Amino acid sequence: MKRRNFLRGAAIGTSAAAFGGTLMRGAAYAAPAQPGPGPYGALGSADASGLQLPSGFSGRVIARSGQPVAGTSYRWHSAPDGGACFADGSGWIYVSNSEINPGGGVSAVTFNSSGAITGAHRVLSGTRQNCAGGKTPWNTWLSCEEVSRGYVYETDPWGVEAATRRDAMGRFTHEAAAADPARRVIYLTEDEPDGCFYRFVPTSWGDLSVGSLQVLKAGTATSGSFTWATVPDPDGSPTVTRDQVSGAKRFNGGEGCHYADDTVWFTAKGDNRVWRLNLTSDSYELAYDDSLVTGGGAPLTGVDNVTGSSSGDLFVAEDGGNMEICVITPDDVVAPFLRVTGQPGSEITGPAFSPGGDRLYFSSQRGTTGSSSDGITYEVTGPFRG
Repeated sequence: MKRRNFLRGAAIGTSAAAFGGTLMRGAAYAAPAQPGPGPYGALGSADASGLQLPSGFSGRVIARSGQPVAGTSYRWHSAPDGGACFADGSGWIYVSNSEINPGGGVSAVTFNSSGAITGAHRVLSGTRQNCAGGKTPWNTWLSCEEVSRGYVYETDPWGVEAATRRDAMGRFTHEAAAADPARRVIYLTEDEPDGCFYRFVPTSWGDLSVGSLQVLKAGTATSGSFTWATVPDPDGSPTVTRDQVSGAKRFNGGEGCHYADDTVWFTAKGDNRVWRLNLTSDSYELAYDDSLVTGGGAPLTGVDNVTGSSSGDLFVAEDGGNMEICVITPDDVVAPFLRVTGQPGSEITGPAFSPGGDRLYFSSQRGTTGSSSDGITYEVTGPFRG
Protein backbone atom coordinates (compact mmCIF):
# COMPACT_ATOMS: atom_id res chain seq x y z
CA MET A 1 0.00 0.00 0.00
CA LYS A 2 1.03 3.50 -0.40
CA ARG A 3 0.16 4.61 -2.28
CA ARG A 4 1.58 -8.82 26.15
CA ASN A 5 2.24 -10.53 25.79
CA PHE A 6 -1.35 -9.43 26.59
CA LEU A 7 -3.03 -12.79 27.09
CA ARG A 8 -6.77 -12.01 27.16
CA GLY A 9 -9.09 -14.95 27.42
CA ALA A 10 -7.43 -17.03 24.70
CA ALA A 11 -5.12 -19.99 24.92
CA ILE A 12 -2.00 -19.97 22.81
CA GLY A 13 -3.10 -22.51 20.26
CA THR A 14 -1.23 -24.92 18.07
CA SER A 15 -3.77 -25.18 15.26
CA ALA A 16 -4.78 -22.89 12.42
CA ALA A 17 -8.15 -22.44 14.07
CA ALA A 18 -6.42 -20.40 16.76
CA PHE A 19 -5.57 -17.72 14.22
CA GLY A 20 -8.51 -15.70 13.08
CA GLY A 21 -10.88 -18.66 12.89
CA THR A 22 -10.02 -19.16 9.23
CA LEU A 23 -9.10 -22.80 8.86
CA MET A 24 -8.88 -23.48 5.12
CA ARG A 25 -10.64 -26.79 4.62
CA GLY A 26 -9.42 -29.27 2.05
CA ALA A 27 -8.10 -26.67 -0.37
CA ALA A 28 -6.63 -28.32 -3.46
CA TYR A 29 -5.47 -25.16 -5.22
CA ALA A 30 -3.98 -25.77 -8.65
CA ALA A 31 -2.61 -22.30 -9.35
CA PRO A 32 -2.89 -19.87 -10.90
CA ALA A 33 -6.53 -18.86 -10.52
CA GLN A 34 -8.59 -17.91 -13.58
CA PRO A 35 -11.76 -15.79 -13.96
CA GLY A 36 -15.11 -17.50 -13.63
CA PRO A 37 -18.51 -17.24 -11.98
CA GLY A 38 -18.05 -16.33 -8.34
CA PRO A 39 -19.73 -18.25 -5.52
CA TYR A 40 -21.96 -15.28 -4.66
CA GLY A 41 -23.20 -14.31 -8.11
CA ALA A 42 -23.19 -11.02 -9.97
CA LEU A 43 -22.90 -7.61 -8.31
CA GLY A 44 -26.06 -5.56 -7.99
CA SER A 45 -26.56 -1.83 -8.42
CA ALA A 46 -24.79 0.56 -6.06
CA ASP A 47 -26.57 1.21 -2.77
CA ALA A 48 -26.83 4.55 -0.99
CA SER A 49 -23.25 4.27 0.29
CA GLY A 50 -21.83 3.40 -3.15
CA LEU A 51 -21.40 -0.33 -2.57
CA GLN A 52 -22.19 -2.89 -5.26
CA LEU A 53 -22.90 -6.22 -3.56
CA PRO A 54 -24.25 -9.64 -4.53
CA SER A 55 -27.88 -10.50 -3.88
CA GLY A 56 -28.57 -11.17 -0.20
CA PHE A 57 -25.83 -8.88 1.10
CA SER A 58 -26.15 -5.41 2.62
CA GLY A 59 -23.64 -2.76 3.66
CA ARG A 60 -23.36 0.20 5.98
CA VAL A 61 -20.82 2.87 6.89
CA ILE A 62 -19.54 2.45 10.46
CA ALA A 63 -16.99 5.27 10.58
CA ARG A 64 -15.67 8.27 8.65
CA SER A 65 -12.28 9.95 9.14
CA GLY A 66 -12.44 13.03 11.33
CA GLN A 67 -16.01 12.32 12.46
CA PRO A 68 -17.21 10.74 15.69
CA VAL A 69 -17.97 7.03 15.43
CA ALA A 70 -21.75 6.67 15.70
CA GLY A 71 -22.96 6.87 19.31
CA THR A 72 -19.50 7.84 20.61
CA SER A 73 -17.36 10.95 20.95
CA TYR A 74 -14.32 9.22 19.45
CA ARG A 75 -13.19 10.70 16.12
CA TRP A 76 -12.12 8.10 13.55
CA HIS A 77 -8.57 8.32 12.25
CA SER A 78 -7.37 9.37 8.80
CA ALA A 79 -6.25 6.90 6.12
CA PRO A 80 -7.73 3.72 7.64
CA ASP A 81 -5.68 0.72 6.56
CA GLY A 82 -5.01 -2.85 7.76
CA GLY A 83 -7.42 -4.33 10.27
CA ALA A 84 -8.61 -7.41 12.14
CA CYS A 85 -11.46 -8.59 14.36
CA PHE A 86 -11.21 -9.94 17.90
CA ALA A 87 -13.87 -11.72 19.94
CA ASP A 88 -14.97 -9.66 22.96
CA GLY A 89 -17.38 -11.64 25.10
CA SER A 90 -20.52 -12.07 23.00
CA GLY A 91 -19.43 -9.18 20.76
CA TRP A 92 -16.24 -8.22 18.95
CA ILE A 93 -13.72 -5.50 18.21
CA TYR A 94 -12.53 -4.27 14.81
CA VAL A 95 -9.08 -2.64 14.91
CA SER A 96 -7.81 -0.40 12.10
CA ASN A 97 -4.41 1.12 11.36
CA SER A 98 -3.87 4.72 10.30
CA GLU A 99 -1.45 5.12 7.40
CA ILE A 100 -0.37 8.71 8.03
CA ASN A 101 3.10 10.00 8.82
CA PRO A 102 3.66 11.34 11.40
CA GLY A 103 0.85 10.28 13.67
CA GLY A 104 -0.16 6.85 12.49
CA GLY A 105 -1.38 4.50 15.16
CA VAL A 106 -4.44 2.29 15.59
CA SER A 107 -8.09 2.81 16.52
CA ALA A 108 -10.84 0.31 17.35
CA VAL A 109 -14.63 0.03 17.22
CA THR A 110 -16.50 -2.31 19.58
CA PHE A 111 -19.73 -4.16 18.77
CA ASN A 112 -22.27 -6.13 20.79
CA SER A 113 -23.63 -9.54 19.84
CA SER A 114 -26.20 -8.03 17.47
CA GLY A 115 -23.61 -5.94 15.65
CA ALA A 116 -24.55 -2.60 17.18
CA ILE A 117 -21.65 -0.21 17.83
CA THR A 118 -20.99 0.11 21.57
CA GLY A 119 -17.82 2.20 21.65
CA ALA A 120 -14.58 3.29 20.03
CA HIS A 121 -11.13 3.97 21.41
CA ARG A 122 -7.43 4.49 20.65
CA VAL A 123 -5.07 1.52 20.66
CA LEU A 124 -1.73 3.04 19.52
CA SER A 125 -0.45 6.59 19.02
CA GLY A 126 2.69 8.42 17.95
CA THR A 127 3.93 6.02 15.28
CA ARG A 128 4.48 6.39 11.53
CA GLN A 129 2.43 5.24 8.56
CA ASN A 130 0.87 2.18 10.13
CA CYS A 131 -0.07 0.14 7.11
CA ALA A 132 -1.04 -3.51 7.55
CA GLY A 133 -0.27 -5.97 10.32
CA GLY A 134 -1.66 -9.18 11.73
CA LYS A 135 -3.54 -10.85 14.55
CA THR A 136 -1.81 -13.17 17.02
CA PRO A 137 -3.33 -16.32 18.58
CA TRP A 138 -3.01 -14.65 22.00
CA ASN A 139 -5.30 -11.78 20.92
CA THR A 140 -2.92 -8.95 20.20
CA TRP A 141 -2.68 -6.86 17.04
CA LEU A 142 0.69 -6.42 15.32
CA SER A 143 0.70 -2.97 13.73
CA CYS A 144 3.44 -2.46 11.13
CA GLU A 145 5.14 0.76 10.02
CA GLU A 146 5.54 1.10 6.26
CA VAL A 147 8.63 3.31 6.39
CA SER A 148 12.33 2.65 5.89
CA ARG A 149 13.55 0.80 8.97
CA GLY A 150 10.04 0.77 10.36
CA TYR A 151 9.01 -1.16 13.45
CA VAL A 152 6.36 -3.68 14.44
CA TYR A 153 4.26 -2.70 17.46
CA GLU A 154 2.38 -5.28 19.50
CA THR A 155 -0.85 -3.72 20.73
CA ASP A 156 -3.81 -4.52 22.95
CA PRO A 157 -7.07 -4.24 20.93
CA TRP A 158 -8.91 -3.30 24.14
CA GLY A 159 -6.58 -0.33 24.59
CA VAL A 160 -5.83 -1.26 28.20
CA GLU A 161 -2.23 -2.46 28.03
CA ALA A 162 0.45 -0.17 26.61
CA ALA A 163 1.72 -1.05 23.13
CA THR A 164 5.20 -2.59 22.91
CA ARG A 165 7.72 -2.06 20.12
CA ARG A 166 9.08 -5.41 18.94
CA ASP A 167 12.61 -4.59 17.77
CA ALA A 168 13.59 -8.23 17.32
CA MET A 169 11.08 -8.54 14.46
CA GLY A 170 13.34 -6.39 12.32
CA ARG A 171 13.48 -2.86 10.98
CA PHE A 172 12.40 -2.59 7.35
CA THR A 173 9.46 -1.33 5.28
CA HIS A 174 6.93 -3.49 7.06
CA GLU A 175 3.56 -4.37 5.58
CA ALA A 176 1.60 -7.36 6.83
CA ALA A 177 2.09 -10.12 9.40
CA ALA A 178 0.50 -13.55 9.74
CA ALA A 179 0.83 -15.94 12.67
CA ASP A 180 1.49 -19.66 12.13
CA PRO A 181 0.72 -21.42 15.44
CA ALA A 182 1.68 -24.83 14.03
CA ARG A 183 5.29 -23.77 13.46
CA ARG A 184 5.21 -21.01 16.07
CA VAL A 185 6.41 -18.27 13.73
CA ILE A 186 5.17 -14.93 12.36
CA TYR A 187 5.43 -14.27 8.60
CA LEU A 188 6.21 -10.73 7.44
CA THR A 189 5.99 -8.93 4.08
CA GLU A 190 8.16 -6.04 2.89
CA ASP A 191 6.83 -3.25 0.66
CA GLU A 192 9.84 -2.60 -1.57
CA PRO A 193 10.25 -3.25 -5.32
CA ASP A 194 12.99 -5.71 -4.39
CA GLY A 195 11.47 -6.72 -1.08
CA CYS A 196 11.78 -10.05 0.69
CA PHE A 197 9.52 -12.38 2.62
CA TYR A 198 10.45 -13.05 6.24
CA ARG A 199 9.50 -15.08 9.25
CA PHE A 200 10.15 -14.27 12.88
CA VAL A 201 10.89 -17.26 15.12
CA PRO A 202 10.36 -16.21 18.75
CA THR A 203 12.44 -17.92 21.38
CA SER A 204 9.22 -18.55 23.31
CA TRP A 205 5.87 -18.71 21.50
CA GLY A 206 3.66 -15.91 22.78
CA ASP A 207 6.62 -13.65 23.59
CA LEU A 208 7.83 -11.57 20.62
CA SER A 209 10.57 -9.73 22.49
CA VAL A 210 13.33 -12.20 21.60
CA GLY A 211 13.88 -14.44 18.60
CA SER A 212 15.38 -14.85 15.17
CA LEU A 213 14.45 -12.98 11.97
CA GLN A 214 14.76 -15.22 8.90
CA VAL A 215 14.41 -14.54 5.18
CA LEU A 216 13.08 -16.85 2.47
CA LYS A 217 15.66 -18.15 -0.02
CA ALA A 218 14.65 -19.56 -3.41
CA GLY A 219 15.40 -19.36 -7.09
CA THR A 220 14.10 -16.81 -9.56
CA ALA A 221 11.35 -19.05 -11.01
CA THR A 222 7.66 -18.67 -10.14
CA SER A 223 7.59 -22.08 -8.46
CA GLY A 224 10.03 -24.33 -6.67
CA SER A 225 11.38 -25.11 -3.24
CA PHE A 226 12.53 -22.69 -0.57
CA THR A 227 14.61 -22.55 2.58
CA TRP A 228 15.04 -20.05 5.40
CA ALA A 229 18.22 -18.20 6.41
CA THR A 230 18.86 -16.03 9.46
CA VAL A 231 19.19 -12.28 8.90
CA PRO A 232 22.44 -11.36 10.70
CA ASP A 233 21.38 -7.84 11.69
CA PRO A 234 17.60 -7.35 12.05
CA ASP A 235 18.23 -3.67 12.87
CA GLY A 236 18.98 -3.12 9.18
CA SER A 237 21.80 -0.64 9.57
CA PRO A 238 24.07 0.02 7.80
CA THR A 239 22.92 -2.81 5.47
CA VAL A 240 19.18 -3.17 4.96
CA THR A 241 17.74 -6.54 5.96
CA ARG A 242 16.84 -7.56 2.39
CA ASP A 243 20.47 -7.25 1.27
CA GLN A 244 22.10 -9.23 4.07
CA VAL A 245 21.51 -12.79 2.84
CA SER A 246 22.73 -14.01 -0.55
CA GLY A 247 20.01 -15.80 -2.49
CA ALA A 248 17.08 -14.15 -0.71
CA LYS A 249 14.10 -14.26 -3.08
CA ARG A 250 12.74 -10.91 -4.26
CA PHE A 251 9.08 -9.94 -4.42
CA ASN A 252 7.83 -6.78 -6.11
CA GLY A 253 6.11 -4.79 -3.39
CA GLY A 254 4.96 -7.20 -0.68
CA GLU A 255 1.50 -6.42 0.73
CA GLY A 256 -1.13 -8.58 2.45
CA CYS A 257 -0.43 -11.90 4.15
CA HIS A 258 -2.71 -14.68 5.40
CA TYR A 259 -2.03 -18.06 7.02
CA ALA A 260 -4.31 -21.10 7.32
CA ASP A 261 -3.99 -24.87 7.17
CA ASP A 262 -0.22 -25.20 6.58
CA THR A 263 -0.34 -22.57 3.83
CA VAL A 264 0.59 -18.91 3.71
CA TRP A 265 -0.59 -16.56 0.99
CA PHE A 266 0.82 -13.10 0.32
CA THR A 267 0.40 -10.45 -2.36
CA ALA A 268 2.87 -8.38 -4.38
CA LYS A 269 1.40 -5.21 -5.85
CA GLY A 270 4.24 -4.41 -8.28
CA ASP A 271 3.37 -7.31 -10.58
CA ASN A 272 -0.18 -8.11 -9.35
CA ARG A 273 0.65 -11.53 -7.99
CA VAL A 274 -0.67 -13.66 -5.16
CA TRP A 275 1.97 -16.12 -3.94
CA ARG A 276 1.37 -19.32 -2.00
CA LEU A 277 3.79 -21.22 0.21
CA ASN A 278 3.07 -24.86 0.97
CA LEU A 279 4.65 -25.19 4.38
CA THR A 280 4.49 -28.98 4.54
CA SER A 281 6.53 -29.42 1.34
CA ASP A 282 8.59 -26.20 1.60
CA SER A 283 7.50 -25.23 -1.91
CA TYR A 284 6.08 -22.07 -3.46
CA GLU A 285 3.97 -21.18 -6.49
CA LEU A 286 1.69 -18.50 -7.91
CA ALA A 287 -1.90 -18.55 -6.69
CA TYR A 288 -2.79 -15.69 -9.06
CA ASP A 289 -1.04 -13.53 -11.66
CA ASP A 290 -3.02 -11.03 -13.73
CA SER A 291 -0.60 -11.46 -16.65
CA LEU A 292 -1.49 -15.18 -16.83
CA VAL A 293 -5.25 -14.65 -17.01
CA THR A 294 -6.72 -16.16 -20.18
CA GLY A 295 -9.90 -15.44 -22.11
CA GLY A 296 -10.36 -11.75 -21.28
CA GLY A 297 -9.39 -9.05 -18.83
CA ALA A 298 -8.08 -9.74 -15.35
CA PRO A 299 -10.77 -9.24 -12.69
CA LEU A 300 -8.21 -8.59 -9.94
CA THR A 301 -5.60 -5.85 -10.25
CA GLY A 302 -3.74 -3.76 -7.69
CA VAL A 303 -3.57 -6.68 -5.26
CA ASP A 304 -3.22 -5.56 -1.65
CA ASN A 305 -4.63 -6.64 1.72
CA VAL A 306 -5.89 -10.22 1.95
CA THR A 307 -7.94 -12.26 4.38
CA GLY A 308 -9.63 -15.66 4.34
CA SER A 309 -12.95 -17.22 5.30
CA SER A 310 -13.72 -20.60 6.84
CA SER A 311 -14.84 -21.88 3.41
CA GLY A 312 -11.29 -21.62 2.08
CA ASP A 313 -12.03 -18.49 0.03
CA LEU A 314 -9.41 -15.74 -0.11
CA PHE A 315 -10.69 -12.16 -0.19
CA VAL A 316 -8.19 -9.84 -1.88
CA ALA A 317 -8.59 -6.05 -1.72
CA GLU A 318 -7.56 -3.77 -4.58
CA ASP A 319 -5.35 -0.70 -4.34
CA GLY A 320 -6.92 1.03 -7.34
CA GLY A 321 -8.13 -1.35 -10.02
CA ASN A 322 -11.93 -1.27 -9.98
CA MET A 323 -12.01 -0.64 -6.22
CA GLU A 324 -13.10 -4.21 -5.65
CA ILE A 325 -12.63 -6.98 -3.17
CA CYS A 326 -12.22 -10.13 -5.24
CA VAL A 327 -12.60 -13.71 -4.08
CA ILE A 328 -10.25 -16.55 -5.05
CA THR A 329 -11.94 -19.88 -4.37
CA PRO A 330 -10.30 -23.21 -3.46
CA ASP A 331 -11.06 -24.42 -6.99
CA ASP A 332 -9.04 -21.50 -8.41
CA VAL A 333 -11.79 -19.23 -9.64
CA VAL A 334 -11.30 -15.48 -9.20
CA ALA A 335 -14.27 -13.12 -9.33
CA PRO A 336 -15.37 -9.76 -7.86
CA PHE A 337 -17.20 -10.00 -4.54
CA LEU A 338 -17.94 -6.29 -4.07
CA ARG A 339 -17.17 -2.93 -5.67
CA VAL A 340 -16.95 0.58 -4.21
CA THR A 341 -18.18 3.19 -6.70
CA GLY A 342 -17.44 6.90 -7.02
CA GLN A 343 -14.05 6.72 -5.29
CA PRO A 344 -11.40 6.46 -8.04
CA GLY A 345 -8.68 8.13 -5.96
CA SER A 346 -8.81 5.63 -3.12
CA GLU A 347 -7.90 2.03 -2.29
CA ILE A 348 -9.59 -0.74 -0.36
CA THR A 349 -7.91 -1.73 2.89
CA GLY A 350 -8.30 -3.78 6.04
CA PRO A 351 -10.68 -6.64 5.10
CA ALA A 352 -11.47 -8.77 8.16
CA PHE A 353 -14.31 -11.08 9.18
CA SER A 354 -16.20 -10.90 12.45
CA PRO A 355 -15.71 -13.95 14.70
CA GLY A 356 -18.96 -15.46 13.45
CA GLY A 357 -17.90 -15.08 9.84
CA ASP A 358 -21.10 -13.29 8.76
CA ARG A 359 -19.76 -9.72 8.65
CA LEU A 360 -16.87 -8.35 6.61
CA TYR A 361 -15.20 -5.08 7.59
CA PHE A 362 -12.99 -2.97 5.31
CA SER A 363 -12.16 0.64 4.47
CA SER A 364 -11.86 2.96 1.52
CA GLN A 365 -8.69 4.72 2.59
CA ARG A 366 -9.27 8.07 0.87
CA GLY A 367 -12.99 8.03 0.19
CA THR A 368 -14.72 10.17 -2.43
CA THR A 369 -12.20 13.05 -2.37
CA GLY A 370 -8.97 11.09 -2.63
CA SER A 371 -7.75 12.66 0.64
CA SER A 372 -6.49 10.65 3.61
CA SER A 373 -8.79 12.77 5.78
CA ASP A 374 -11.82 11.31 3.94
CA GLY A 375 -11.46 7.61 4.78
CA ILE A 376 -14.61 5.51 5.13
CA THR A 377 -14.93 2.21 7.02
CA TYR A 378 -17.68 -0.24 6.03
CA GLU A 379 -19.43 -3.37 7.22
CA VAL A 380 -20.97 -5.90 4.83
CA THR A 381 -23.39 -8.48 6.20
CA GLY A 382 -24.76 -11.51 4.40
CA PRO A 383 -24.68 -15.24 3.71
CA PHE A 384 -20.95 -15.83 3.50
CA ARG A 385 -20.39 -19.52 2.89
CA GLY A 386 -18.93 -21.41 5.80
